Amino acid sequence: MNTIKQTIESLLAKLPDGCSIEDVQYHLYVLAKIQQGLEAAETQGTVTQAEAEERLNKWLT
Repeated sequence: MNTIKQTIESLLAKLPDGCSIEDVQYHLYVLAKIQQGLEAAETQGTVTQAEAEERLNKWLT
């Protein structure tokens, strides 16, 4: 698994040379949220597609 430094270096390499600080901040924010979601899935578990659809259907009716 990559270290956070390696992950950030990879992210920066993919961004265009003319990107702004705000662009970098946004991508770091998204990366952090993805990592938080993956950690939550590992510790708290996930739901099946059918269960997710059932939960969403309650909001639509």
